Amino acid sequence: MEKGDSSIRKVAARFAVSKSCVERWMIQKRTEGHVVPHKQGGSVSPVMEHKDQLVAIFENQRDATLAEYCELLFDETGLWVSQSTMCRTFQRLNLPRKKKRSAPAKPPANESNS
Repeated sequence: MEKGDSSIRKVAARFAVSKSCVERWMIQKRTEGHVVPHKQGGSVSPVMEHKDQLVAIFENQRDATLAEYCELLFDETGLWVSQSTMCRTFQRLNLPRKKKRSAPAKPPANESNS
């Protein structure tokens, strides 16, 4: 492309990519001087910034549901997260999600009363 002897469509076909991909590469080459891939990945969950507060909430409310933890975190920090995010955060912090029974399990009912 830099030599002017090829078109965007031909380069896209040669590398089996879309035209817009080749156009992005050209813009990157022109603005940054290279076509090295950028770093992949997203940002760290904002909940991790409040992990100490979340652990304290967990210690005080061990039997809360994920929805309740979301509400408790919001009440304390003003940060609202989804239940999915809260679940992933619990996994990252190695906090258990298994709840304890508050009452013993009932034995099976005796069906023969005759």
